[in-house]
Amino acid sequence: KAGFANEQARNRFQSELEFVQCLANPNYLNFLAQRGYLRERPFINYLKYLLYWKEPEYAKFLKYPHCLHMLELLQYEHFRKELVNAQCAKFIDEQQLLHWQHYSRKRTRLQQALAEQQQPQQQVPSHGNVITK
Repeated sequence: KAGFANEQARNRFQSELEFVQCLANPNYLNFLAQRGYLRERPFINYLKYLLYWKEPEYAKFLKYPHCLHMLELLQYEHFRKELVNAQCAKFIDEQQLLHWQHYSRKRTRLQQALAEQQQPQQQVPSHGNVITK
């Protein structure tokens, strides 16, 4: 029985991990909204339950941590209602892309600066005029 319970717990963990990460996709959120899931009380309660993923011992398993921001926004009725509009999902998608591009460029610049900093400073010989007698 213990093995079965462990397998059930592992399957539940994996399913919830996958679902929470799907929330990072604005097109999926639009799909859920258009089909009425985001208006159903049991589903809204489930989204509230999933907030435990914000805890560090669970968040460390997330590959797409920005899904937590979407999970937080999904707690608000106004946000859930707006997701029915495909333009809303498109806007969120574009904003995510811009964020990732900015983050990538910034990270690359930081890595380059760090690499330059770690290179041994080469001593440049001075070419002063030395007068000998």
